[in-house]
Amino acid sequence: MNPFDLIKNFRIRYKLLFIYSFTFVVIMSLSSLIIYFIVKQNVEKNIESELQNSTSAILNTVKTAVSVSIKNHLRAAAEKNYEIIQHLYDLQAKGQISLDQAKEQAADIILCQKIGTTGYICILDGTGRVIKHPKKLLEGLDISDHKFVKEMIAKKNGYIEYEWKNPEDSIPRPKALYLNYFEPWDWMITVSSYRKEFSTLVNINDFKESILSLRFGKTGYSYVMDTKGNVVIHPELAGVNVFFDPSFSSVFFKKMLEKKNGKIIYSWKNPKDDRFRKKLVIFNHIPEYEWIVASSSYLDEFFSPLNTIKNFIIIVGFASLIMFIPITFVLSSTITNPLRELMNRFNEDIIGGFSNRLVKMDSHDEVGQLTFYYNSFMDKLETHNKDLNAQIAERKQAQEALQESEEKYRSVMEATPDPIVVYDMDGNVTYMNPAFTKVFGYTLQDSLGKRMDHFVPKEHWKETMEGIGTILKGNVLPRTETQRMSKDGRLFDVTTRGSVYRNKDGKPLGSVITHRDVSQVKRLEKAIMEIGEKERQKIGNDLHDDLCPHLIGIEGLSKVLKRKVEGHSQEAGQLSDKITQLIKQAIQKTRLLARGLCPVYFNHGLETSLQQLATNTQIMHQIECRLDCRPKISVKNSMVTINVYHIAQEAVQNAVRHGKADKIQIIMNQQENQFFLCVKDNGVGMDLSRQTNGMGLRIMNYRAKLIGASLKIHSDEKGTSIRLILPLSALA
Repeated sequence: MNPFDLIKNFRIRYKLLFIYSFTFVVIMSLSSLIIYFIVKQNVEKNIESELQNSTSAILNTVKTAVSVSIKNHLRAAAEKNYEIIQHLYDLQAKGQISLDQAKEQAADIILCQKIGTTGYICILDGTGRVIKHPKKLLEGLDISDHKFVKEMIAKKNGYIEYEWKNPEDSIPRPKALYLNYFEPWDWMITVSSYRKEFSTLVNINDFKESILSLRFGKTGYSYVMDTKGNVVIHPELAGVNVFFDPSFSSVFFKKMLEKKNGKIIYSWKNPKDDRFRKKLVIFNHIPEYEWIVASSSYLDEFFSPLNTIKNFIIIVGFASLIMFIPITFVLSSTITNPLRELMNRFNEDIIGGFSNRLVKMDSHDEVGQLTFYYNSFMDKLETHNKDLNAQIAERKQAQEALQESEEKYRSVMEATPDPIVVYDMDGNVTYMNPAFTKVFGYTLQDSLGKRMDHFVPKEHWKETMEGIGTILKGNVLPRTETQRMSKDGRLFDVTTRGSVYRNKDGKPLGSVITHRDVSQVKRLEKAIMEIGEKERQKIGNDLHDDLCPHLIGIEGLSKVLKRKVEGHSQEAGQLSDKITQLIKQAIQKTRLLARGLCPVYFNHGLETSLQQLATNTQIMHQIECRLDCRPKISVKNSMVTINVYHIAQEAVQNAVRHGKADKIQIIMNQQENQFFLCVKDNGVGMDLSRQTNGMGLRIMNYRAKLIGASLKIHSDEKGTSIRLILPLSALA
């Protein structure tokens, strides 16, 4: 419901108050929301930016510190072993031990050491061959083809990161080593460890204080935890496992481990807090050490200025809204008082009649202009009142004449015996005469304002839509044969005509369609056709059964006559031969004529008759003509058989005479619930749009409609195709 409908009967002062208040509230609300959300977004961006920068700094700090710590750890181990080897070398130089003893003791000391869990120390010579290794299988192996070994040979001393795959490993793993070269023995002392174990070799105290010193607001801080839930660095929870400590909720930690990198907003309560608060954490994953570094802060600390802004906006809004009330009443009184005086004067004039009294103008604003217009209006109203009474009397006479004319035309339409229906431009019924109700059963009350789609059978929709298109273009629809369906489902053969009716400006208002029931005419035409076919069959039978035997008898007598005159006159014998030959030709023509008049009767069915038609066409015209019948189709209805045959016969004759075809195909088929007959040729085609005086196509169309079939013709320069479609139920 429109909210303004609720105040349309209020006084002007209340309308103004409502409109001003509503407008002010909307503007204040929208502007406040925009300001609030802009500030909130900026605060959130600043928070996220600060936390993101801190997290990135922590990440870099941890990585740098860990790398330095690992490097120093490996370097210390390498240098310590270098000192051991130097000591043994000095003993050997003094002659206290042999060279082999010195090397063996050095190897034993080195191989007994481990770096972390799986790190170790090994010795290579200057060419990259393994001299001593914890795994004896690798000793003596030349690994100089590896990239990191080539780097070792080139550097001799220093820190190297690389990937290494042991025989039992499925993929290479990242690794780091520190290298010292003992030149007297050509030994490269390598101290290595897998990067995955760096976390066990790191001294957290190297960077703990720098992480804990980062603060955001009053309670924001940074921390480090591993993927198993152990808190590595934290202002209060260092050493706690959040997955196993019942005082903590581990849901958001699990989300952090799933995402690895990103941000999460969650509810958190430290042990000393009395309630849960929303917290934002931004975190990154260090895969080498399986650590999560994070920076977090409570949101309410950063959003506190927003609450101040919100309260200020509410106070200002209420104060401004209260000020609108007296201002609105004062402003509305300058409008309502003059209007009330005008209303009183109007009331006096309505009760007492037109007095042509003037109202004094106190101002020149809109109300003063309204007063001026009132004075002008009252001055002219009396004159217009007289003119209006005269026009009313004149229009009343015209309306009575129009009503009389409408009644006359309506009585004509109601007296018309043909069904008439009137549609508007949208195709909805506006009128139908009693004859329409009598024939088809539809009443005006049931159909008024509705479409009559159900009135047209499905198979006639295409031609109906074409006719509607013709009418809507402003043309008259010529008389067209079709079918329509009554309310109880009966089909009527009708002819339709239609045209557009227009208003006085020539604009189309709708269409008028007249139907004429021709079912009785169709039945008479069908009866005449049946009589004609019976007469055709009778003539054919008479020719075949009466005239043909008679001619055969004459042929025999002519042969007897020849034998009698052969000895008397050679000329008489030749004349007898001539008579016999002519009689044989007459017999042949009589038989062909009889078969043409009654082919189905003589050839025992439609398929046999069509086959005979194809054979005779080939013989008489010396062209290719064949019948394809798939599958075998039984046609029991004699009228269907006769008309289908004659349609095919006319199509073949047109292909020969007019199409100049040398190849004709007759196809008889059935699919689902329909029977198909198609006659195709390769002739020159014909122009279907050109009007001709020939009767062939008209008779074919007539025969198709007579048996309830549809006939479709397609023709181009490649030939002509005539297709007959008939329901299978009509064949019985």
